Amino acid sequence: MLPKKWKNRLSDLLVPASEMKPFELPLFPLSTVLFPGGVLPLKIFEQRYMDMTKRCLQDESLFGVCLIKEGAEVGAAAVPHNIGTLARIGNWDMPQLGVLNVRAIGVQRFQVLDYKAQEDGLLLAQAIKLPLEPATLLPPEHAVCASVLKHIVAHVGEEKFEPPFNFDDGVWVSYRLAEIMPIKATAKQDMLEMNDTLIRLDVLHKFLAQQGLAI
Repeated sequence: MLPKKWKNRLSDLLVPASEMKPFELPLFPLSTVLFPGGVLPLKIFEQRYMDMTKRCLQDESLFGVCLIKEGAEVGAAAVPHNIGTLARIGNWDMPQLGVLNVRAIGVQRFQVLDYKAQEDGLLLAQAIKLPLEPATLLPPEHAVCASVLKHIVAHVGEEKFEPPFNFDDGVWVSYRLAEIMPIKATAKQDMLEMNDTLIRLDVLHKFLAQQGLAI
């Protein structure tokens, strides 16, 4: 049994009825995990995703990024995990005809209730939004997580991340560390599905300690 502090907090799982209404969402299954507030550079060349991106730009709408459960990014429609992250298009450019570079920004987690493949292979899902994790002051015992993250941001460049930078917020720190740590995509998916920031921080802190980066 998980320690009490690790259990999902019921109050954090309550969402307004309007947020629970299913909505149609185009899916982009990938071999990586996008977290809320994260940045995901995409190189789009398949026609189904070119069309999807054009619609999102025209309507200022969102699409859903899901980790692939079965299948591949290119070709036949893949089977996605049912928890993913809504994404908006930050900026884009077309360096050559038929290739679109997109900077996707993670917005909020969602759950797939059902989905179907269109004739062009694009997956359309019936989905609901999942609650946002409330901002949580980073516990002192996890201060090393913020220290490691600051070092990484300085090393790779702030432009790789989406401002604002909230090193005092346990949610933001845990999401950023989870997305950049060299761990398996399935482990990142597990952390995306967690509803408790402290669990995520505990797991990440343990990983840093195993790498000799924390005590």
